[in-house]
Amino acid sequence: MTAPTELEVRIQPAAAVSIADVSKVFGNGRGSVAALDHISLDVAPAEFVCLLGASGCGKSTLLNIIAGLDQPTSGQVNVRANRTGLMFQEAALFPWLTARGNVELALKLGGVGRDERRKRTDQLLEMVHLGDFAKKRPHELSGGMRQRVALARALAQDAEVLLMDEPFGALDAMTRDRLHDELETVWRDTRRTVIFVTHNVREAVRLGDRVVLLASRPGRVAEIFPVEIPRPRRIDSAEVATLAAAITDRLRAEVSNGR
Repeated sequence: MTAPTELEVRIQPAAAVSIADVSKVFGNGRGSVAALDHISLDVAPAEFVCLLGASGCGKSTLLNIIAGLDQPTSGQVNVRANRTGLMFQEAALFPWLTARGNVELALKLGGVGRDERRKRTDQLLEMVHLGDFAKKRPHELSGGMRQRVALARALAQDAEVLLMDEPFGALDAMTRDRLHDELETVWRDTRRTVIFVTHNVREAVRLGDRVVLLASRPGRVAEIFPVEIPRPRRIDSAEVATLAAAITDRLRAEVSNGR
């Protein structure tokens, strides 16, 4: 392999997210728990990266550190973006606000004027196919619809980096599959950088440009799998199933080693 020239090195864009030798320990002394162990990872602008691993491997802890909600015990995280948007497994909408009100609130907090807020909110709701449900409150929406509102709200923050913590984990398979399609369309159209946490191997292969497999106790990068399957992908395609099977075998080995 030929080494990159000086010009090629100079023109490569800086990573949107740089994680350098990050460790996280909760507590002190004998009662301390190591959650992350010297994790290093660069995520390119507009890249879709899936963090995959068994429960307790530190996926959500790492996402919280990237979001600035927690600090590493050692190491550094550099996010080259004005804002990051964060989506959780639960939509966490304000129940007294309509779908439009939940999205518009994010714009209001960002200092966007009233007329522009309404226009932008309507555009975002149309983007996630909820234009006809703008006046509905969360209890009047299905779980999948609530997650679409949460996605529109995250996009309303004009976040260049979107952090997603198992946002579709509580949904049924058919709804999850539809939202995969919609998320991919939004990602392609907006060119956001996405870091997506999941424990579902096929979901990771269906969505990601790369799948980063985290080993458990403490969390560390076990292996990175490039996903070279052309888009759009189907979660039940033979190509997705084949790569998912290889990743699952590696995941099983890591879980067995961690026991």
